[in-house]
Amino acid sequence: MPATDAATPAWQNWARTASASPARLARPRDEAELAAQVARAASTGLHVRAVGAGHSFTPVAVTDGLLLDLELLAGLEAVERRHDGTARVTVRAGTRLYHLHHLLASHGLAMTNLGDIDRQTVAGAISTGTHGTGLSFGGLATQVCGVRVVTADGTVRSVGVGDPVGSPDRELFELARLGLGTAGVLTAVTLEVVPAFWLRAREEAGPLEPVLADLDAFARSADHAELYWFPGTQRALTIRNERLSPDAAAQWATDQSGLKGRLRLLRQEARGLVDEELLSNGVFEAVNRLATAAPGLTASLNRISARALADREHVAPSYEVFCRKRRVRFREMEYAVPRAVVGDVLAELDEWLRRTSEPVPFPVEVRFVAPDDIWLSTARGRDTAYVAVHQYARMSHRRWFDAAERIFVAADGRPHWGKLHTRTADYLGAHYPLDDVARVRSAVDPDGLFSNPYVDAVLGRPTASPST
Repeated sequence: MPATDAATPAWQNWARTASASPARLARPRDEAELAAQVARAASTGLHVRAVGAGHSFTPVAVTDGLLLDLELLAGLEAVERRHDGTARVTVRAGTRLYHLHHLLASHGLAMTNLGDIDRQTVAGAISTGTHGTGLSFGGLATQVCGVRVVTADGTVRSVGVGDPVGSPDRELFELARLGLGTAGVLTAVTLEVVPAFWLRAREEAGPLEPVLADLDAFARSADHAELYWFPGTQRALTIRNERLSPDAAAQWATDQSGLKGRLRLLRQEARGLVDEELLSNGVFEAVNRLATAAPGLTASLNRISARALADREHVAPSYEVFCRKRRVRFREMEYAVPRAVVGDVLAELDEWLRRTSEPVPFPVEVRFVAPDDIWLSTARGRDTAYVAVHQYARMSHRRWFDAAERIFVAADGRPHWGKLHTRTADYLGAHYPLDDVARVRSAVDPDGLFSNPYVDAVLGRPTASPST
């Protein structure tokens, strides 16, 4: 009998779009306890899913069996330095990214690239394809060189890039580093990291048209470029982040040491707080509540918000620039589309919004990444742009997301694994080697211990699942 009343779910994700009332909820204190929990669940016919911060919008972590909360499996296990300043670090799977920033910084290290939210756990972020922006940089899974994973029989296996290509261990690694938790439960991840670095961020608010006129040039205009477009307007906020050499960062710090420098820094910090409130937090919450109460005002509110943003430049450690605080609850859909068509995609979204007057007070976000060869990466094998649409949690997202998804699919888009979408394996099989995924799942999890309806829908169901 479930330990909790079905009307009161034991677990909900951050967006309140998924919930679960599992038969058992466990927080293992170490790897051995986790392995024992998995073996016990397998012997009693319970499905197993692991959960981190719950920041995926999809029901990827939902189960009616054993739900493993990894919050106690946190911290840095090992640092292996190289002569060039880079390192391999092994971190426990439940470590939150915002904690990892500081753990790495204490060793003079940093992640090569990050997404714009850092509330996730390491395991959750890599398993669902979290990414940042930058034409020379891949998603977080490209920084993974090894994992420890508890498979369906309770065995702990260490696999990674050092295993021979085509071997069972290497194929397990391919599925474990980005596989929606279908290979097993990650307990630790080994990452390739770099010497800590600072970023110079240039944020400019202005007309959208010049950016769309040559989006490829914009994507190449900085190490990490992204833009936010305000629906119902022709205004956008562009963000260009440049990586600074140690000498350049030191010179910037010296320039701030005088009175003028300190005053300039205070102005930048004050401007940053204003913009953060406009885009992500308190003022933005008020704007969204007003749009909920009076949807007809949404376009006007977007124009006011877009005009209120100001140009600014600031310099800070990489993780402080990459990541933003998000206190306003929202729903999100994001698709990876071929970079060459992203301008057309934005034009079609704009045309639909203008034709329907759908109230959308959240900006549309556009980012760019390098192609890679990871089996289930949304950037697999092609130059990629990500287009993310959002809606305030108190407003209906369905019409907007349905329309956006039709446009994304027509552009040969691939949905983010952790964000809302309706695609299934019938569609996704044209984009990913799902036969290889099914073969490895059948080998390491023949009874479907780590299955749930979502992963079976998007990846296919290679074997029969255990009864619960």
